[in-house]
Amino acid sequence: MLLPTFLIALMAASSHLPAGTAGYKMVWNDEFNTDGAPDPTKWDYEKGFVRNREPQWYQPQNAICRNGLLVIEARREKVKNTNYDPSSSAWQRNREYAEYTSACLITKGKFDFKYGRVEMRAKIDVRKGMWPAFWMLGADRGAGGWPACGEVDIMEFYRGDLLANWCWEGNNKVEWNTGKFPVAPWGGEKWAESFHEWALEWNENKMDILLDGKVINSQDLAQTINHKKGNNPFRENFFLLVNLALGQGGEAIPDAHIPAQLQVDYIRVYQQ
Repeated sequence: MLLPTFLIALMAASSHLPAGTAGYKMVWNDEFNTDGAPDPTKWDYEKGFVRNREPQWYQPQNAICRNGLLVIEARREKVKNTNYDPSSSAWQRNREYAEYTSACLITKGKFDFKYGRVEMRAKIDVRKGMWPAFWMLGADRGAGGWPACGEVDIMEFYRGDLLANWCWEGNNKVEWNTGKFPVAPWGGEKWAESFHEWALEWNENKMDILLDGKVINSQDLAQTINHKKGNNPFRENFFLLVNLALGQGGEAIPDAHIPAQLQVDYIRVYQQ
């Protein structure tokens, strides 16, 4: 029997709903099924040297959709720093060249949200020098910038550990709730050969970060009040970021580990 087009679409949408989330609906997603550059209606990019004294130069051309995946590739590539100023004391300006390139995709200015469930299915690189992340920042940067805007690291891999973090201003300092999980006991690089699913479940009282369906870290939002402004950044809107950075603070990046890839199957946001 042939099904009406609208019914086929409804069934397809329903199949995306995660288990145990009756009453949720998908409000934003990217399945990365169209080959070429990522959808410009959904994604913007960070550009140049951005944070943490990282060695990579972020540029859009290091992100492409291919065979149903978003592929972010870090490469050894010498690029002129267009902001170069040899007299500057700022690390983003006094480096004449970048020796590596990669990409950071962001939904800032295109999509932000408050509360719901966020999912990413991806295959990450856990070799030395790799720093992949799927995370969120508060959309109201006028609230005092970082860390007052709030940060949620749904997936971050750094120096052998998978991280699940929250960060906010706290009591007049940078406050962290860090979950740290060495990947070696899971199989290390063998574990990372497979796709895994990271999720964030978020309501006005609590945030849970899940890996392959299991909660690995939680945050009570009654404890996340910014000291100066008195607001709670995790009860405000956030936007998404997904990137592949490289080693911080001079960490060696073995030549054999470049090029490297972060491969993303989908990113989805649900709300009630």
